[in-house]
Amino acid sequence: MKYLSIIAAFALLFVIGCSDDDDNNMTGPTASEITLNILGLEDLGTNARYEGWLIVNGTPVTTGKFTVNSSGELSETMFPVNQTDIMNASAFVLTVEPHPDNDPAPSDVHILAGDFSGNNATLTLSHGAALGDDFSNSSGSYILATPTDGSNTNENSGIWFLDPSSGTPMAGLDLPTLPAGWMYEGWVVIDGIPVTTGKFTMADMADDSAPYSSTMAAPPFPGEDFLLNAPGNLTFPTDISGGTAVISVEPEPDNSANPFLLKPLVGGIPDPAMDHTLYLMNLNLSSLPTGTAIRAY
Repeated sequence: MKYLSIIAAFALLFVIGCSDDDDNNMTGPTASEITLNILGLEDLGTNARYEGWLIVNGTPVTTGKFTVNSSGELSETMFPVNQTDIMNASAFVLTVEPHPDNDPAPSDVHILAGDFSGNNATLTLSHGAALGDDFSNSSGSYILATPTDGSNTNENSGIWFLDPSSGTPMAGLDLPTLPAGWMYEGWVVIDGIPVTTGKFTMADMADDSAPYSSTMAAPPFPGEDFLLNAPGNLTFPTDISGGTAVISVEPEPDNSANPFLLKPLVGGIPDPAMDHTLYLMNLNLSSLPTGTAIRAY
């Protein structure tokens, strides 16, 4: 009986040891994790964080939040995930979340997404669960003018994203429709300072603000006259020749008063520039983020 008790004790220890090994295989960091390799993200500041999500049977499951420093480096690249979820995931989605965040569900601000093919998901803006477009068919043009203080006055102190070449002003921007969670915003970089021209969703309608314009009627297109209430160290009216015109894609709600990292259209303003002359913008697609999500289980 004594020997039987000893054998039983060893058997119990063996079973316990096997159970511990099985648990480690289920939850160990190399057994079930997501690894992110993403280029082109930026520091979101103190008011926002990036968050990854697996889409499991149509339901989002968080993989965790992270930040990005001024060099574009992710604070975390490997995220432990429940093994069953990672095995059943069909896609990965990256969102921008407010900080602090009191809502466990993903925000509407989906920036990158990709379907898993095997264990890899190529993350793009154009995926249907992100922005749904890569902006490669976008185009932009603008004129310098200041309609809100009358004609032939301070004409190089305003920008309007319109095309007057047909004799009737037309939209100067050709941009895809954005999903919920995003808006376009126009900018002019004046003496190194980005100054907004206002946010908008439609290129053939006025934008949502006119913080620097005067009192006369403005055309029904995105744009701004830089005449009043100059920000920072600037003085209005000014001459924006030599500056840069930018169209950005901004999260809504916005994490910062500065331009977001998505800037599909950029155009250097000639110096000297001619008012009421059509100038073209350039695609800026090389700046847009891309990446991969790799699962291991």
